[in-house]
Amino acid sequence: MARNAWFETVAEAQRRAQRRLPASVYSALLAGSEKGVTYADNTAAFSELGMSPHVAGLPAQRDLTTTVLGVDQSFPVVISPTGVQAVDPDGEVAVARAAAARGIAMSLSSFASKSVEEVAAAGAPLHYQVYWQGGRDIIAKRLERARAAGARAIILTLDWSFSHGRDWGSPHIPERVSLKTLLGYVPTAIARPGWALRFVRRGIPDLSVPNLVVGDEPAPTFFGAYGEWMSTPPPTWEDLAWVRGLWDGPMMLKGISRLDDARRAVDVGMTAISVSNHGGNNLDSTPASIRLLPDIAAAVGDEVEVLLDGGIRRGGDVAKALALGAKAVLIGRAYLWGLAANGQAGVENVLDILRGGLDSALYGLGRGSVHDLRPEDLWIPPGFTRRLGVPRTEDVPAVSA
Repeated sequence: MARNAWFETVAEAQRRAQRRLPASVYSALLAGSEKGVTYADNTAAFSELGMSPHVAGLPAQRDLTTTVLGVDQSFPVVISPTGVQAVDPDGEVAVARAAAARGIAMSLSSFASKSVEEVAAAGAPLHYQVYWQGGRDIIAKRLERARAAGARAIILTLDWSFSHGRDWGSPHIPERVSLKTLLGYVPTAIARPGWALRFVRRGIPDLSVPNLVVGDEPAPTFFGAYGEWMSTPPPTWEDLAWVRGLWDGPMMLKGISRLDDARRAVDVGMTAISVSNHGGNNLDSTPASIRLLPDIAAAVGDEVEVLLDGGIRRGGDVAKALALGAKAVLIGRAYLWGLAANGQAGVENVLDILRGGLDSALYGLGRGSVHDLRPEDLWIPPGFTRRLGVPRTEDVPAVSA
C-alpha cells in the first residue's frame, strides 16, 4: 500500500470516505433510524467501559486465533453482511479478497451488489445472509444456491425494520440507474470526480440484487427486493425451526436483544446468535448492543456462540466485547469506510487496525489469549448494562401487591 494511502484509525478511514464519496452515498453509510439514538449509543457505550491494565508479568506472545461458525479465524472479527456496497466498483468482491488476505470470514448479504458465486471465488470462508422474504419455497431455493456456492454458514437476519426517515434526512436511492438518473447525479459526480471516474472505468452499478434470483428471471432492483420483504408475512418460531432444519451446518440468528428471544433461538436449534440492533437501523432507542451482551451471554453462552454487532471502531472495542462474553464481533461501517477510502487495501487497513488494537489490549490486560478475557479486565460503571426480557416465563419474579 502506498504510504500516503495508509491510515492509522477507523476514524481516519471515515474522514477519507466522507471526502471521497458523494454526499448522498456517504449519508447512506451513516444510516440509523429516526433520531439516531441507538446509532449513537452503539459507539458511545464502548467509551463508558474502562480497561484495567497490569504493568508486569505481561505475555510476550498473544494468541488471537479462534473458531467462529465453524471457521478457523486469525482473530475474532467477522465481516458483517451489508447490502449494495456501491462505494467501490469491486464492492463485495474487494471486501472478500481483503478478508481472505487477513484470514477471517466474509458474510455476504442477500441484498449484495455481487453474486454469491463471484464473492465465493474471492477465496474467503463465506457466510451467507438471508432475510425472511418470499416464503418457504423461495427461501429453500436460496439456501440451496448458497450451499452450491460453498457457503459455510447461514446468517438469518431479523433485526431490520427499515425506517423510511431519519431526523437529519435520508438520501434518495433510485429504483434503477437510467440515463435520466445519471444526469441527475452529474453535479455530485463533478464534486467527487475521482470516485465517479472509477465507476466510469469499471461500469455503472445497476442497483440490482443478483442473489435473490431463484430461476431464470432477471435480478430484482433493490426496492423490488425490499417490496418482496415487506409483503412476506413475518416468520414464526416454527418457521425458524423449519429453516434451521434445511441447513446442516452452522446457522446464526442475527438481531437478538432480549433474553427470551435468545433462549428461543437455542430452542429452535440455532448454533449462534448475534446481539444486534442492525447498527441502529431497527427500532430507535433500542439500547446499544454492548449493554445487552453480558446478560445474554450469561444466559445462553454455554449453549450457542454469542457474537456482537454494533459500534466496533477499535481493537479495544473488540477486547471489551470479548471480555463481556462475545465469541467474536461483526463489523459493518468500519470496513465500508475502508472500502470507500482505498478499495481492498482500505479494508485490509481497517482489519489491521482492529487486529493491532486487540493485540495491544491483550498485552496491557495481561492476557495471553482472546479466550482468557473476562469482565474483571474492565471497569464497568454502575447501571451500564440493560436487561430486556427474561429467559423463560417461569423466571419472571412475582409482583407484590
